[in-house]
Amino acid sequence: MAQFVGLDVSQKLTSICVVDETGRRLWRGQCRSEPEPIGRAVRGHAGGDASIGIETGPMTPWLVHELRNRGLNVVCLDARHASAALKMQMNKTDQNDAEGLAQIMRTGWYRSVHVKSIDAHRTRALLGARAQLVGMTTRLSNHIRGVLKTFGMLPGAMRGLPFDRRVEALLVDRADLAAIVRPMLTAWRQLREQIAVFDKAVRALAKSDPTCRLLMSVPGIGVVTVLAYVSTVEDPARFTRSRSVGAHLGLTPRQYQSGEVDRSGRISRCGDTLARTLMYEAAVVILSRVKKASGLKDWAQAIAKRSGIGKARVALARKLCVILHSIWRSGEPFRWSAQPVGA
Repeated sequence: MAQFVGLDVSQKLTSICVVDETGRRLWRGQCRSEPEPIGRAVRGHAGGDASIGIETGPMTPWLVHELRNRGLNVVCLDARHASAALKMQMNKTDQNDAEGLAQIMRTGWYRSVHVKSIDAHRTRALLGARAQLVGMTTRLSNHIRGVLKTFGMLPGAMRGLPFDRRVEALLVDRADLAAIVRPMLTAWRQLREQIAVFDKAVRALAKSDPTCRLLMSVPGIGVVTVLAYVSTVEDPARFTRSRSVGAHLGLTPRQYQSGEVDRSGRISRCGDTLARTLMYEAAVVILSRVKKASGLKDWAQAIAKRSGIGKARVALARKLCVILHSIWRSGEPFRWSAQPVGA
């Protein structure tokens, strides 16, 4: 008889529940949130062939890969879908949640989630750390500008001088402000140094990957953007249609249809936030900085004339997702064309 297991994972303990194909609970208990004790508990009470369900969460990638390496059949469930089913329970406890996950596995009413490889998560961690430092640098420089502006000092855009040199020039005769601003300027310089270290690692990682080099033939796609895209998609075979990648990154509009009502809203913004943001920035680069004529740019500019620059940027970002996926599957570099591309 087939058996199904639900795992409700917290930082210290994992609640486990085993049910049979009729929904009858066979066993439930708890163990440490580590692969070895979880694997022993599952094999001891459900066998090695049981179907195991676990929700998406911070510890999920590590546990899923470790349990799969031990020969267990683990399925990652979308936490939003699982939450909708678990809300039907009268009492919310970790053990009840584990049993609810086991029942979801039994009925098959779930959407499995792709669990990225450890290498992809390492790349995401690198990009995320860089993005955090860039944000901290921006906030710190804005704060410095705000402090100086209060006293009538504007760093402005002094051609040829970096930001810290401009601020130092303004502080020459202001010892009172120097005691406040210089410590922040020192922190700003240190952050910039660490960002440079991350930038070097990002460039080396992108140049060593043939897929990244291929996708960077597309205008507006740099090393940071291509790494975010590749680590998000990871396997182009996951999507049978290239158009699905835009929806995966949350760049397609929401739709509400009921009876006579049928309307489209803003983009869904689901999926990876960093990859979506970088694809949007790539669209901005194509529309504002790329001077070489191309059908892709003409297509986006036509949308801008009809519907505004904001919608054109989103449409172009979605189009770039489709183009990158097509190039990835075909193995052929981007071909510049003067002819407009289809919508």
